[in-house]
Amino acid sequence: MAHSFTAGYAHFVFSTKGREPIISTDTKRLHEYIGGIVRSEDCSLLSAGGMPDHLHLLIHMHPSKSYSELMRVVKSRSSAWIKETLPENSAFGWQSGYGGFSVSRSNVDAVREYIATQAEHHKRLSFQEEFIALLEKHGIEYDPKYIWT
Repeated sequence: MAHSFTAGYAHFVFSTKGREPIISTDTKRLHEYIGGIVRSEDCSLLSAGGMPDHLHLLIHMHPSKSYSELMRVVKSRSSAWIKETLPENSAFGWQSGYGGFSVSRSNVDAVREYIATQAEHHKRLSFQEEFIALLEKHGIEYDPKYIWT
């Protein structure tokens, strides 16, 4: 076969440092900026959303990119942009880790809807409960002692 063909989709979830609720201003611009970062890494941002203390991204991954490298670039560049663009958030930071979950093509629309309805979803569930539910749904082992450090 002369070419490689892939269809890799990922749902990323990460929070602000200390889960501080400070992503409340200008989220549209933040999502657009992150979309630019993702495009610069040869990937595509399909959906972005979240709450004041965390962010969800649905990304079509380029086959040469790893989850860890993409998240390192997205988080470092977006953090710098937030500090420069929104002076009231000069101490902004993302948590050190993230959740990365593979998504089949048949579930892309469901994840997109899940991201779009975060406000409604969080009337029933905290970010911590949501994150642990995602880990369990995807069969990812974790130690509760270290998950929030």
